[in-house]
Amino acid sequence: MVAYSFAPPFRQQVAGLTKRQTVRAHRKRHARPGEPLQLYTAMRTKHCRKLVEADPICSAVVPIEISTSELLDEWIASIVIAGVPLSRDEIETFAAADGFDPGRFGMTKFPDIRKPVLEIATARYWMGWWWTKTHGTGRFDGVLITWEPVA
Repeated sequence: MVAYSFAPPFRQQVAGLTKRQTVRAHRKRHARPGEPLQLYTAMRTKHCRKLVEADPICSAVVPIEISTSELLDEWIASIVIAGVPLSRDEIETFAAADGFDPGRFGMTKFPDIRKPVLEIATARYWMGWWWTKTHGTGRFDGVLITWEPVA
């Protein structure tokens, strides 16, 4: 069984199973399709708690490349999943599914950043901002892990 931890802005979405995917860096062992996943927040701290009681089942693990640039208003230059580049609309859909939908993402105000604040922030904008903050700019190679709830 493989466990994954989620940052505070994603807790509710993971617990409510509206977020059913995560992007992770390569590591020695990720979940495999058909295996149960344990989904936590604050792992390795005294505040650790399991977000989903009935462990969801991994449905896929595929390679992903995310490229970001500080020169772009929406930060994300491209996303390629299993060798297939996403269109602009597909990036927005992907970002929303990954927990960055402006109506659900756990950030309540724009952070103090150098980027111009868009009138209506998109999921792509929030994902790009978060991604740049946590991974820096440039190209990221990792895996996209998806899961389904237990019936």
